[in-house]
Amino acid sequence: MRARGIAGVAVGAAIGVAAGVGGYTFVYARGASYLTDDPAACANCHVMREQLDGWLKGSHRAAAVCNDCHTPRGLFPKYATKASNGFWHSFAFTSGRFPDPLRIKPGNREIAERACRACHRPIVEAIDARPPAHAPLACVRCHATVGHL
Repeated sequence: MRARGIAGVAVGAAIGVAAGVGGYTFVYARGASYLTDDPAACANCHVMREQLDGWLKGSHRAAAVCNDCHTPRGLFPKYATKASNGFWHSFAFTSGRFPDPLRIKPGNREIAERACRACHRPIVEAIDARPPAHAPLACVRCHATVGHL
């Protein structure tokens, strides 16, 4: 019975430490800002400053914020993507394991591609109407700097 009590205390302590470190990190990293659509939140991490500056100078600033292009539509998919990206971005930033220059991951590229196609549907449908002998076009292949100069 005593071993169970010690194990319970150890589990409780581990949960407490994790909650404390997580809470501190959330406050320190301005975690609540990531729950908004404010593009400045994307630059909380200084490695994203160049992307924010590029967006500020680009044409899409008048039509879209980061979440419009980088998260899927719908409340759950949006926040699930933000949670996953937030975890992996903070892990990469904290560990120093992020590519320089930054590169979009395949899943996030697909989200951005769907966003391009949704906003620019009429022109995309006209382009996609060409004979299927060619591989499908990817908007970001030719327009890689549209959102971030």
